[in-house]
Amino acid sequence: MKLSVTRKDGILVITPKFKRIDASVATDLKSKLLEFLKNGDKIIVINLSEVDFIDSSGLGVLVLILRKIGTDGKIKLCKLNEGVKSIFELTRLDEVFEIHKTEEGALESLRSH
Repeated sequence: MKLSVTRKDGILVITPKFKRIDASVATDLKSKLLEFLKNGDKIIVINLSEVDFIDSSGLGVLVLILRKIGTDGKIKLCKLNEGVKSIFELTRLDEVFEIHKTEEGALESLRSH
């Protein structure tokens, strides 16, 4: 599982380093993200700049993590390409997740809360 993981002002920034979030990587991604939550990371930005496609299993992982974080933390998405953005719009998950055009925009929105 190739993930770039950095911390910026106490905010965990995760960038998947693969083109597709589908059934072939969803289980591993879920395990990694749950591990971050278990370790106390509750303020997370997921940068999807390198992801060209996400299917229902990938969306399910993100929804699960959002539910697990609950009101204890925040999760923001950023840098969705047009194809991935349209999937979020079609499933109306763009109304569930806060999506930012830039990583800095997502970070700034978390800093201001």
